[in-house]
Amino acid sequence: MKNPYFSIIIPTFNRCDFLNQAIKSVLSQTNTDFELIIIDDGSTDNTAQMIKDIPDKRLIYIYQDHTGVSRARNHGIELAKADFIAFLDSDDCFKPEKLAISRDYINRFPDIHIFHTEEIWYRNQKLLNQKKIHQKPDGWVFDNALQLCCIGMSTTVVKKQLFKHIGCFDQTMMACEDYDLWLRASIVYPIKLIPHVLTIKHGGHADQLSRQYPAMDTLRIYAINKLLKTAQLNDHQRNSAIKALKEKCLIYISGAQKRGKTEQVKQYTDLMNSYDYEPKKEVTANE
Repeated sequence: MKNPYFSIIIPTFNRCDFLNQAIKSVLSQTNTDFELIIIDDGSTDNTAQMIKDIPDKRLIYIYQDHTGVSRARNHGIELAKADFIAFLDSDDCFKPEKLAISRDYINRFPDIHIFHTEEIWYRNQKLLNQKKIHQKPDGWVFDNALQLCCIGMSTTVVKKQLFKHIGCFDQTMMACEDYDLWLRASIVYPIKLIPHVLTIKHGGHADQLSRQYPAMDTLRIYAINKLLKTAQLNDHQRNSAIKALKEKCLIYISGAQKRGKTEQVKQYTDLMNSYDYEPKKEVTANE
């Protein structure tokens, strides 16, 4: 069998019911030139049996010991046969035309390595209105990516070659691994927004990583600090990264002071003060 055009990677852990809907949304795509790689990160529910009952040769099921979503996605990337990888979280769904429209944009913009789409969000089965800060960016988005994870994993199609250049997901991170990846990617690659709602995102359930790791800013600080130490940043990127790190450190320090966590206050104060930030010069009318 020839290599497919898309490899779709779904990592999952004990989400049999959600996963079933995610799989159906993939198998109902109008563009059928894909393989679907499901990496089961140690599920103990009925996931394996549910998948066994789906008679579709495009579906590849891999079970691994429970090591986290980063390792699961990396495992899928290793196995992917296609040049373009689409990611889908096990509690999200694609609209039927997701791959067809993505392929059209890939053909129209052959130099782009990262595409993402608009999405709609549901929390506890209720439609969630997105705020202005969540507006999807297009082009060189590094400054956007510093503020929050501005690229939803389930909206993306990525050229596999990118991972050979910037590396895969950081397996030491149990959450915010996508934030870290898009930081590393957006310093060297522009992002193309496909202005169509092609992903349906479901949230609000108890097993979401954002609920299991409440101190998410510490992970984002880790990602920025790592970037500053290891990446080749231009002056603007470095200055923006330092500014964002200091802002996130101040927020965390404020909370740690209220909880009496003196060691954490010192740790993040020292980190914040280890970098010099040069504010942009104000230009007056006389200059």
